[in-house]
Amino acid sequence: MNNALLAFLLSALLGNLLSCSSVSSDQPYRYNGEKLKGVAFVAPRDSLADMTYLPVKRINAEWVALMPYGYTREGTADFVYARDNDWKWWGESPRGVAHCVEVAHNQGLKVMLKPHMWAGRGTFTGHFDLATEAEWQTFEKGFGEYLLEFARVADSTDVELYCIATEMQTFVKRRPQFWFQIIREIKQIYKGKLTYAENWDVYQDVPFWNEMDFIGIDAYFPLSETQSPDLATLKKGWQPHLKALGRYSAKIQKPILFTEFGYMSSDFSARRPWETDRDRPENDPLQARTYEVFFEEVWQKEWMAGGFVWKWFPSLRSGERARDPFSPQNKQAEVVLEKYYAN
Repeated sequence: MNNALLAFLLSALLGNLLSCSSVSSDQPYRYNGEKLKGVAFVAPRDSLADMTYLPVKRINAEWVALMPYGYTREGTADFVYARDNDWKWWGESPRGVAHCVEVAHNQGLKVMLKPHMWAGRGTFTGHFDLATEAEWQTFEKGFGEYLLEFARVADSTDVELYCIATEMQTFVKRRPQFWFQIIREIKQIYKGKLTYAENWDVYQDVPFWNEMDFIGIDAYFPLSETQSPDLATLKKGWQPHLKALGRYSAKIQKPILFTEFGYMSSDFSARRPWETDRDRPENDPLQARTYEVFFEEVWQKEWMAGGFVWKWFPSLRSGERARDPFSPQNKQAEVVLEKYYAN
């Protein structure tokens, strides 16, 4: 057994032992830091203007998540990302991201850098899988270079939080040795805080939370099957999820960060909040209610470190209603967000 493989196995074993430590769930974890009040910032096609972040500050947000995408075809091992500015989206290149960080910092905002993979035509990345060891090794080489490239960007620009990847559940389950190794390599480059963003239904399956500063969850928890649930129904829908989140935070002894949270401004948006059905009737009041209940029921929990609203478009003109149903911009939900982020 070579030294590298032995290091992989020892690190994975240690991570699993620590993650499964027998901290009693009656000893709740209490997060004592400032809440991260953030928005998920869609990568701009062109260079940012100095005024781009002002609407973010007007809603009292203090953080932006910058999300450079890398791409692969579903079921293939080839992975590509922007290595320079010769790319469709300037804001996904290392140079573009670095500039976006600089402008955010100049505006007094903090930054979470959060790489995303896009598979095929929007196939859920959590189901991404490959058939052979050779394919996995090819993919891991390209994907690992991508994560390390943006770790270097995070380090050179003093990014406050690096989210090492987003929603890769099958990859995490099948290839834990890759993740322990890449985390070690990231930590050799970037000395700030770390998280990883896992989907709401499998966050308890991640073996390396002990290596992170936050348990990162993309929080699309289902709340109600009804078309336009009222506040009481939405509050009731949160209760089983809150109990599970509290128990898990106590078990791992880490704060929970909602690396994404949000709801569409349409009917049934609380039923399966991860869905992107754009043909439903508009329902701005329901989106606003889901935000209100989130802040009333979730935000003040002792384990809660904050969250990032999905999603915020930098190119929207003043007063222009966001066409994307997930965005709260210039909708009733934005008023709710501004109110609660002010506290």
